[in-house]
Amino acid sequence: MERNLALEFVRVTEEAAIAAARWLGRGDKHAADQAAVSAMRSRFNFIDIDGTVVIGEGDKDEAPLLYIGEQLGTKKGPKIDIAVDPLEGTELVAKGRGNAITVLAAGPKGSLLHAPGTYMDQIAVGAAAKGAIDITAPLKKNIRDIAAALNKSINDIAVAILERDRHRQLIKELRALGCRLLLLEHGTVAAGLAAATPENEIDVMLGIGGAPEAVITAAGVKCLGGDFQGILKPHEEKYAQQARAMGIRDLNHIFTIGELAKGDELQFVATGVSSGPFLQGVIFREKAAITHSAVMRRKSGTVRYITAAHRC
Repeated sequence: MERNLALEFVRVTEEAAIAAARWLGRGDKHAADQAAVSAMRSRFNFIDIDGTVVIGEGDKDEAPLLYIGEQLGTKKGPKIDIAVDPLEGTELVAKGRGNAITVLAAGPKGSLLHAPGTYMDQIAVGAAAKGAIDITAPLKKNIRDIAAALNKSINDIAVAILERDRHRQLIKELRALGCRLLLLEHGTVAAGLAAATPENEIDVMLGIGGAPEAVITAAGVKCLGGDFQGILKPHEEKYAQQARAMGIRDLNHIFTIGELAKGDELQFVATGVSSGPFLQGVIFREKAAITHSAVMRRKSGTVRYITAAHRC
């Protein structure tokens, strides 16, 4: 994948973000998601790639567009795998809340893990804490090691975690340690990317979230030079079987960032829908929409932040 396709992919996420942002606070998460999916899928038609969706809206029976296995692009370019989340934070948009983004990751065939539609225990940090995490270690050790790597007091460490019943004990332990907490309603991808971006307040994102989203997060974190680990947590037997069918024999396997997102030919783009710690949301002006995006390429290490004005 020699071309810098990320600069073409950003047009995909920009259009999806604009379409979704029109539904901000209108109470209809399905309409917001459908708008993002349709806009994203339409824009792919103009890109010279022979792409295959490896992480998307679900199986073909579940999703009419951007389903797993769907072919994207003009078929005139390189063969690549694509992982998409047309709207991470459908409920956030419906409720008029921040931290919603539209995002995609891409790489050569076989570079992105085919993850089942279940959960994954995960932990993400930035470059300064790379090598300091161990998802199998006690929480206290991880926080202490991250704090040491960042040359910070534990009391200054900011942890992003989904506010879920399954995390009650983790949240209790983090509070006992004295960490600062950012409790998420949704948005683990945006939070994981924020943790890997030095100028953001989040130092680490951890807890159990979606496995497909974890792969996308890992790709972005890798482009930012950070670190990520994950362990599958199938919540039903059918997902355990799905994982085995995808070639994942050991359900307790610790996935490193290099296993989730392989190689240096990775590209990643995201556009904010509603403002959060990683990206500002879409702003509508007279006959224009202003978008804010991050465009990353692992090979060059380049991260571009693009503010664009779209006539509308």
